[in-house]
Amino acid sequence: MSSGQWAVSGETMLVIKTPGEMQGWAQEQRRAGLRVGLVPTMGYLHAGHLSLVAEARRRCDAVAVSIFVNPVQFGPNEDFEKYPRDEARDLELCRGAGVAAVFLPAPAAMYAPDASVFVVEERLERGLCGARRPGHFRGVCTVVAKLFNLALPDVAVFGQKDFQQAAIICRMVRDLNFPVEVVVAPILREPDGLAMSSRNVYLSGDERQRALGLSRALAGAAEAVAAGPSPADAVRLRMAEVLERHALRVDYAEVVSAETLEPVAQASRGDVALVAAYCGKTRLIDNRVL
Repeated sequence: MSSGQWAVSGETMLVIKTPGEMQGWAQEQRRAGLRVGLVPTMGYLHAGHLSLVAEARRRCDAVAVSIFVNPVQFGPNEDFEKYPRDEARDLELCRGAGVAAVFLPAPAAMYAPDASVFVVEERLERGLCGARRPGHFRGVCTVVAKLFNLALPDVAVFGQKDFQQAAIICRMVRDLNFPVEVVVAPILREPDGLAMSSRNVYLSGDERQRALGLSRALAGAAEAVAAGPSPADAVRLRMAEVLERHALRVDYAEVVSAETLEPVAQASRGDVALVAAYCGKTRLIDNRVL
C-alpha cells in the first residue's frame, strides 16, 4: 500500500510519508478500538530496535515505527549527513517484525522553515550527553512530542541504552501530561558484550575490539559495588582507566542517581554507571544500572 491508504492493523504494512496521513492512520486504529504502540527510531535498524518492536507488540494491537533522522538533535559538527541510512532494509525488517505502519517523513514535512516552537527540559539534561551536546535534547524532546501528537500512541517504547534520553522523555510525559505510557526496554548486546548501536557500523575491525572497553568498564563498576557501597570517585576512576586501556578517548565516566541523574558520592545498588568515549572518530555510549 502507498502512503495515504490507511488500514486497520492486520493488513499489509503501510508506509506513511506525511504527518497528516500518520495522524489519520492513528485515529483510524483508535476508532477501531485498537491499542496503538510507537517505536521512534532514526533508522538503520538492528536487533536492538526489533526487540523494542517486539515489546510494543506484546502490549499493543497495532505498532507504528517512525524512521526519521532528526536534524534538530544534531549539532553543527556532528554526523547528521553521514548518519547510516538504509530505507529498503529498514522497511523489510519492519515488515518481518509485524509492524503495522512505518512513518517515514522528510525533514521538510516535520519542520516548517520558520518553525519557532521547541520543547526544552531544564534539569535532567544538564549533565552527561546534554552537557556535551548543547541543544541535543531540545531536538529530541521536540521530535518525540511531535511523534506523540501524530501517532497518538497508548504506549511508546524506548531503549535503555540512551538512559538519559529515556529519563528526559519520561519527565516530559509527566510534566506535560501526555497520555502515553513510556516503556524503557533493556539494552540488547552482541555476544561479546558490545551494546548494539547503529553507529557501530562506523567501526573498523580494530576499533570494534577496542569498543569492548565500554561494557568492560561498566562491568568493573558493577564489581566495585557488588559487596556494598563504594566511593563513587574511585568507581569513576576505575571506569576511566578501563576505557583508556582500550585506547578509547574518555568523554565521561560517571555514576549518577537513577532518579535525578545527579552525580553521587557513594556508588550503591540502583545507581547508574554511564560511559561515553570516542573510538577513533565514533562516539559511543553505554550504561548499566548497578
